Amino acid sequence: MANMRRSGVIAALAASAALVLAACSGGGNQPATNAATSDGGSGEPVTVTWWHNSTAEPGLSFWQGIADEFMALNSNVTVQIEAIQNEDLQRTRIPVALQSGEAPDLFQQWGGGEMVAQVNDGYLKDITDAVASDVERMGGSAAPWQVDGKTYGLPYQFGPEGIWYRPSLFEAAGIDGVPTTISELNTAVQRLKDASIEPIALGAADSWPAAHWWYNFALQSCPTDVLQAANSALDFSNECFVTAGEKLQEFIDTEPFNSGFAATSAQQGATSSAGLVANGNAAMELMGQWNVAVMTGLVDDPAALLADLSWFPFPAVDGAKGDPTAMLGGGDGFSCYVDAPKECVDLLKYITSDDVLTRFASEVGGIPAAPAAQSGITDPNLQVLADYMGTSNYLQLWLDTSYGPTVGGAMNDAIIQLFAGTAAPADIPAAMQAAAGQ
Repeated sequence: MANMRRSGVIAALAASAALVLAACSGGGNQPATNAATSDGGSGEPVTVTWWHNSTAEPGLSFWQGIADEFMALNSNVTVQIEAIQNEDLQRTRIPVALQSGEAPDLFQQWGGGEMVAQVNDGYLKDITDAVASDVERMGGSAAPWQVDGKTYGLPYQFGPEGIWYRPSLFEAAGIDGVPTTISELNTAVQRLKDASIEPIALGAADSWPAAHWWYNFALQSCPTDVLQAANSALDFSNECFVTAGEKLQEFIDTEPFNSGFAATSAQQGATSSAGLVANGNAAMELMGQWNVAVMTGLVDDPAALLADLSWFPFPAVDGAKGDPTAMLGGGDGFSCYVDAPKECVDLLKYITSDDVLTRFASEVGGIPAAPAAQSGITDPNLQVLADYMGTSNYLQLWLDTSYGPTVGGAMNDAIIQLFAGTAAPADIPAAMQAAAGQ
């Protein structure tokens, strides 16, 4: 097993749904005051409602502070925030609000195919002209929030997925270094089990964490050109999509996950998959860059956790045809509802300014979407993630986000059935292709 590399350069992400790393462009730091509304607070009173998914500290207080700053700069604006748990926000609250015509002005947006569906249904405000300079400043990371050359949202953070782990538990199990291949990961899993340590925490009750295992096997199994074509054509006929399920089935058969993983939630409380790792009851978890903020909110001593927490990229699959440096990635951003007032766009510009995102990186954590704001990264783990992004040849947006809600939902359901033993590897791309036909 090789020791974790800590080299590379921080890169932005490009190419809408199929995200290939590209060079970053854009202007210099934009003072926060430049992102505020131009009416200087002299306009008619207006209320902007804002839904986000930061329900725990430090994110909860940070976003409230940003809203307070914006209101101080714009005395005619009142910002009303509602923090909603991520799964509830994505699965029910936002879809229901959009369909009812009573959506908040500003709400969480993950980009990709889900956003395309919202654009096609006429739910989102076209903010292209108002944020042109912001898109230039962010470079490629803004691409997933664009459709046909028009901009319908802006990201505030973007980063890759990998495996978070507790070095002390690796040491206790006699594991030297980190796995770079699935074969090495299998060896590490067995050593952890021999030491009576739960190897990998999985919050399969929330479905998507389990689905992400198939995503990563697909990323390793499929050539880059096949993945890129699938993003736009929704063609899943290539045999590599079946291979991904076969490789995942082989891995599931080694029983690497925590006992009761099917009933374990991902991020809610000490018994969630994040909580199991945070409290030292499991050694690893496959998760995105936000996991640091989640886990530190689940322990009494965040500093002690951070001193014993590290990360490595998803291991290469032996004999696979995909790019071994390929990584899954995604981010968080916000969109304005189609009927939102112009102050919604002003608030979005303020939230995603270099100044605010630099503070976000420092105070909350995460990899900010604006390249100039990455100087605010203080967590060495997140710096490692940012470095790895610079060494990856291909970064793919979360598959369910990229493929849209219809195909993405069918895919996730079929993957969960594979975990439950009620579906075969070939059933996953078959379900996806059937959904694409709809």
